[in-house]
Amino acid sequence: MLLRDCLEAYDLRFATTDPAVAKQHGIEAVETLPDCNQNKPVQSVLCAFKALWVVLKHRPDVILSTGAAPGYFCLLAGRLTGARTLWIDSVANAEQLSMCGKLSKRTAHECITQWKHLADGDSVKYRGAVL
Repeated sequence: MLLRDCLEAYDLRFATTDPAVAKQHGIEAVETLPDCNQNKPVQSVLCAFKALWVVLKHRPDVILSTGAAPGYFCLLAGRLTGARTLWIDSVANAEQLSMCGKLSKRTAHECITQWKHLADGDSVKYRGAVL
């Protein structure tokens, strides 16, 4: 949501696990996904289906995710529907890509890290930090 200002020329839709954050940023049209991670397999399955439903409902041309499993599920659903996909791994992952970042480098059209030393120049690129 913090990237909203640089994307305002586009018809944007947001999906989040915390609708209060969207409200804080003045975003009213938001889809809520269940929070999940690798330690919550049932929640992960529910989140994956909800992400697929959201992507089928809105049919986006591009999906951009800044991390975590719910964003990865949206990205994966986007690939299934023909959307262009971009993964930006969280700046918090300074030592290595997140698990979803590692998956995204094989799934996303483009995978970006915010740490120069994590880029491999091929499947993971560095374009600077989003801070």
